[in-house]
Amino acid sequence: MACPGDAPSDLDRALEARYSPLATAAGSLSCGSVLEHAAPRAGETLVDLGCGRGRELLRAAGAVGPGGRAIGVDANEAMIAGASALAAGLAQVRLVRADVATVPLPDGETDVVVSNCAINHAPDKAAVYREVHRLLRPGGRFVVSDVVSESTLPDSVRSDPAAWAACYGGAIPEADYLAAITAAGLADVSVVRRTAPYEKGGVRVLSITVKGRRP
Repeated sequence: MACPGDAPSDLDRALEARYSPLATAAGSLSCGSVLEHAAPRAGETLVDLGCGRGRELLRAAGAVGPGGRAIGVDANEAMIAGASALAAGLAQVRLVRADVATVPLPDGETDVVVSNCAINHAPDKAAVYREVHRLLRPGGRFVVSDVVSESTLPDSVRSDPAAWAACYGGAIPEADYLAAITAAGLADVSVVRRTAPYEKGGVRVLSITVKGRRP
């Protein structure tokens, strides 16, 4: 399982270099369809970890309606700015610039947490899922799509910040990823979608969509 300090020292710079220019690009940054499985409802509070340009957050805002809240969290300033512009005029939307492992939101006030192709960038996946557990109300649910690896990645890839920024250098084996979720105290964890493995940067990875709940 990935531990704090596993990431390259200049990962933040690599992520900034890759994602800031993408804040105004048109291509998809997703690796799954989390809202389909999360099914946010009117009046609910939803938190999107790694919300990026805010396209899914905007859809979530429509689902929760003016009586709910759709909160986007992202560490990249340009992404937060892009999401803010997209959601201008929607009172139920809030944008927070923060690391997904340390979210400045209250305990136990979230009905649903979603994340799409973002947690693979985190050096400590277990810390992110402990944060998911903390944010959720008892009985609250989460749906996450992310990139995992077929096997433990070689040090040459793990130490490459560009590989992390490209959504594969920080990938961990699926079994370790799921173990991080259950170790955080989340329950009813299941994989609802799994792609065929594919090669990226000389290693084999795949995308999974996982759902579960806080007991």
